[in-house]
Amino acid sequence: MARAFASQADLEEKQITFEELADGLYAYTAEGDPNSGVIVGDDSVMVVDTQATPAMAQDVIARIRQVTDKPIDYVCLTHYHAVRVLGASAYGAKHILASQGTYDLIVERGQQDYQSEVGRFPRLFQDVQSIPGLTWPTLVFDHKMTLFLGEREVQIMHLGRGHTKGDTVVWLPKEKVLFAGDLVEFDATPYTGDAYLRDWPKTLAALRALGPEKLVPGRGAALKTAADCEAGIAGTQAFVTALYENVAQGVQAGKPLKDIYDTTFAALQPKYGDWVIFEHCMPFDVSRAYDEASGLDHPRIWTAERDVEMWKSLEQADKAAEAAQQQG
Repeated sequence: MARAFASQADLEEKQITFEELADGLYAYTAEGDPNSGVIVGDDSVMVVDTQATPAMAQDVIARIRQVTDKPIDYVCLTHYHAVRVLGASAYGAKHILASQGTYDLIVERGQQDYQSEVGRFPRLFQDVQSIPGLTWPTLVFDHKMTLFLGEREVQIMHLGRGHTKGDTVVWLPKEKVLFAGDLVEFDATPYTGDAYLRDWPKTLAALRALGPEKLVPGRGAALKTAADCEAGIAGTQAFVTALYENVAQGVQAGKPLKDIYDTTFAALQPKYGDWVIFEHCMPFDVSRAYDEASGLDHPRIWTAERDVEMWKSLEQADKAAEAAQQQG
């Protein structure tokens, strides 16, 4: 019997936390499940990342309505992944904001990513039938867009490639609060299946240069001091650097992917093995690192079929190794 994705065994519901980080700025977090952010302006609200389905977005909306009755006019997508964007229709926003890179990825691979992610992590797609289709941005920018929600300044920026080629952060310069998307994780394993691993540390340096004093990561608890923000940025940087360096060494030595996966998993597990979704992410992470170290700059598209093939190949290799040990 084929071994299922590690995430398919994760059925435990998470405790939601909705907390105010500064006046009108909120973090919606869920013990390592995908986070959302809320910015309450003078006349309207912006939501940063939507949750995976319109049904799941209703909980975010309910918590917003506990603190304001202002309309939710803006939704900002930090990147294109289905778990971040497919709840957007629930908000009835006038504008859906995204970088040009994110828009391009939705065009290129949005449907495949939708089908892939639902298969990998079904718990995160509650009431999946409530999704009306792909989420399409209505306002697209290249590098930076500044909005004013009344007198509140909101900077929306693409500072470089990392988790994807279109990563967007939302920065409140007066309050020094950063909504970082999956460029930063905290006590949660970065998913790098669509990443640019050599670029990611440079993009994190650009985030660090902003000087955030509070930060909402893509996964994990909200960070409430400058020191905690640095810990989140540095921890993410250390993981992606160690991942790529270990895989690149194996590629340079001419080792097969399965051997590189085993050695990289063993190298990273002592430090990162207790981070959320470590076992789920590592096969995807090593596969992308292997491609990048082998010269493939643009990530290959993950389809539901490719997901299954990758997991089967790992399982078959494990079984072959076990059989060889028994025969020996």
